[in-house]
Amino acid sequence: MRFLTMHRHDPHTEAGEPPPPELIAKMGAFIGEHAARGEFLDGAGLGRSAARTRLVFRDGEGTVERMAFRGHNELPSAVLKLTVKDREQGLDWARRYGKLLGDAELELSPVNEPWDLGLMPRPENPPLHLLLIEKGEPGARTPKQKADLTRLKKEMADAGVLEGDILLAPSAKGKRLVFRDHKVTISDGPFSESKELIGGFALMELDSIDAAIAMATRYADILGGTLEMDLRPVAGEG
Repeated sequence: MRFLTMHRHDPHTEAGEPPPPELIAKMGAFIGEHAARGEFLDGAGLGRSAARTRLVFRDGEGTVERMAFRGHNELPSAVLKLTVKDREQGLDWARRYGKLLGDAELELSPVNEPWDLGLMPRPENPPLHLLLIEKGEPGARTPKQKADLTRLKKEMADAGVLEGDILLAPSAKGKRLVFRDHKVTISDGPFSESKELIGGFALMELDSIDAAIAMATRYADILGGTLEMDLRPVAGEG
């Protein structure tokens, strides 16, 4: 079964502070261990809100917010990984995606790169890796919407833009993990909408949700033991 774990943003990442080297080393070892067993499939951290873009669509017409902002509707239903040449190209694809949905809220967020973490110099004109997050509980889509979205995603894949497409099960099938000083409180879904931005994600392949909780607990310990995480099955699994 595949699960997506999403931890919440914090003041350090919002301030643009790189993580300390010891945290990077511990996280690298954690990822390497689970990737070697085929359990860690993908993951990335997200930077401060000033680098993100929020798009809100009503009846297919969209507005764009490009500044530091606070969260207010942070319950994702789908996550797309994009590789583009710049933010404007990413926005063009996000607008097309939002118009097909008609009514939607999207977030376009750059993922943290090795040079953002101080691991290497920034190369000249690197591609831009983005996370396109569709917010809200998964909703019913018309046959036309499904067909149009399938065509758009194929076009994105053919253009080398779409690298990953994760549809999430409803939050009723998930868990919310709140860690305080390495002690966890676990709540069953459905969830109310979180007000905190997503700070990063990990896609995992595990036998059960209990195994996913155990892995998420180790993940939280590395990040300091005080944070909030949502754990959601991928749609159609579990």
